[in-house]
Amino acid sequence: MRRSASEKMEVIRIVQESELGVKRTLEELGISRSTFYIWYKQYLEEGFDGLKPKSSNRKSFWNKIPETEKKKVVEIALEKEELSPRELACHITDKKGWFISESSVYRILKERGLVTSPAWILMAASDEFKDKTTHIHQQWQTDFTYFKIINWGWYYLATIMDDYSRYIISWELCQNMESTDAMRVVGQALRTSGLTPGNRPRLLSDNGSCYVSNAFKEFLYEHHMGHVQGAPYHPQTQGKIERYHRTMKNVVKLENYYFPDDLRANIEAFVDYYNNQRYHESLGNVTPADVYFGRQKQILNRRAEIKIETIKKRRKMNRKSKKSA
Repeated sequence: MRRSASEKMEVIRIVQESELGVKRTLEELGISRSTFYIWYKQYLEEGFDGLKPKSSNRKSFWNKIPETEKKKVVEIALEKEELSPRELACHITDKKGWFISESSVYRILKERGLVTSPAWILMAASDEFKDKTTHIHQQWQTDFTYFKIINWGWYYLATIMDDYSRYIISWELCQNMESTDAMRVVGQALRTSGLTPGNRPRLLSDNGSCYVSNAFKEFLYEHHMGHVQGAPYHPQTQGKIERYHRTMKNVVKLENYYFPDDLRANIEAFVDYYNNQRYHESLGNVTPADVYFGRQKQILNRRAEIKIETIKKRRKMNRKSKKSA
């Protein structure tokens, strides 16, 4: 993605103030050291102006985005304030039928002051399992997280996620975090998926007491499921479901809860949003449901067609404007 002068300046500021050192900080930001030092040299020699794009002698661009499209981007962004530039670009392609890149959305919003510090878009998190799955129901991930309900105490959310598609197959808000609770949510996932004994996945979990008990091991054996336990002190192994829980809690915990049913209702709403509406970058910017139910290829092919059609229209429009100028 091409960076604006303000974005480059923000990177320089982050590196200067970081306590991690230049190399580690740039790795976290996903920027090469050679690129950073080019920016830094330009900044030292010319100040902020040195970070600005160099002027070009070209007077017109065949793929220039029309002002009408830019206005539509802004209008949609104001209507969909919860969407990032990446999600907005996908939303426009899927719902409006014309193509615009993530970087173009970002620049349009940045020019109008609708995007704050670019630091959030530069930070990248790694949550890949070293032995990647290749199809759905090859491996499921499971984990517990907790919530406090006022005057009720702690409740525990157990979740089953399909590793390949990141689709949430089942979940349950439990009063305890025992092996019986873990078995119940796995059983619910098996019923929901309808998998036969010969086609059941292995289960990836941490080393919590509910997952290492003999009762839980016997349950998995009886249900023809393998079991993989994550390495201690290595959260990357279960990064997908742990990151999902963090994302979900950042939304759900915005409210205080006085009754378990209120919390369940909000979790249910978030699961529906996450599975069916939220564009997932690691899935090619489709939803988990699109991958789980086999729609991903069709959607990506349609996006490619829309991109070609949009570029042809822009080329024709810009050539016509150039001739009439």
